[in-house]
Amino acid sequence: MKYFMCILVLTLSLVICSQASALTLKSRDFADGEKLPLKTGYEKGNISPVIEWEDIPENTASFVLIMDDPDASGWVHWLIYNIPASVNSLRDDFPRDEKFKDGTMQGVNSFNKVGYGGPCPPRGTHRYVFKLFALDTLLELEPKAQKSDLLKAIKGHIIQEATLTGKFSK
Repeated sequence: MKYFMCILVLTLSLVICSQASALTLKSRDFADGEKLPLKTGYEKGNISPVIEWEDIPENTASFVLIMDDPDASGWVHWLIYNIPASVNSLRDDFPRDEKFKDGTMQGVNSFNKVGYGGPCPPRGTHRYVFKLFALDTLLELEPKAQKSDLLKAIKGHIIQEATLTGKFSK
């Protein structure tokens, strides 16, 4: 019985520790599954929301954030990569520069522009998924990467990922 209790306590400890350290993604501007602010819309201001993350996994070398619209065949709204491991947020109205002093780079969205391109559903309500990837490396990509290149580059380097979904309608 003593052996069984020790195994049970050890198992529960591992489960609690693994749950406590899961990468999480959130925003001050909207809750997961809720509406994005109007100002984030492509035709309503095109201002990126605040994006924050916590419980960064050990051995994280960089982050990648991809925002796309699964209701529009994965229309890409934002690609940002080589975010340093020391960074845990992106401010609202994030600049649309290709490359920043800290090494952060941005790719080309489906509007064929660098940086954030807000929601612009043709009709109805669409979901916009922000995916954050904690990587064990810096990516050897130039600024203005395409989503397909970014997905190839992160393959085999993902430590953890987290998602945050917002909704938007015209």
